[in-house]
Amino acid sequence: MTAAQVGGLTLDAGALLAMDHPSQAIVMQARLDETLRRGGTVCVPAGAIAQAWRSSRQVRLARLARLLKSRDIDIAIMTPNAARSVGLLCARTGHDDVIDVHVMLCARERRHVVVTSDPDDMSRIDPGLPVIGV
Repeated sequence: MTAAQVGGLTLDAGALLAMDHPSQAIVMQARLDETLRRGGTVCVPAGAIAQAWRSSRQVRLARLARLLKSRDIDIAIMTPNAARSVGLLCARTGHDDVIDVHVMLCARERRHVVVTSDPDDMSRIDPGLPVIGV
């Protein structure tokens, strides 16, 4: 997938937590702003929200809370069909984190880049899908 073919960003829990990390928040916000400015979309799988919200930094997640309230963000739920696809992909790849696999499926469906704190782990699921590390 070339940069011209990418339609936006799909964020994993690490990317969400970066929104409230002092050294990463400015870069993350600029990345989101640029994506939206050029007409791209931003997807956040609901499972990634749960992973981020369980963080011990939960009290300080003000930027994340604002992001999730934005009408520019697509919150992807795991429907029964998506759950079956996630399970099949977990079985095929040997990857046991269903949230990571859902993030990758959401990105693939939307022609997005995955923004993640663990690009190597995410690339094991789908080596052809572009990832950006935070």
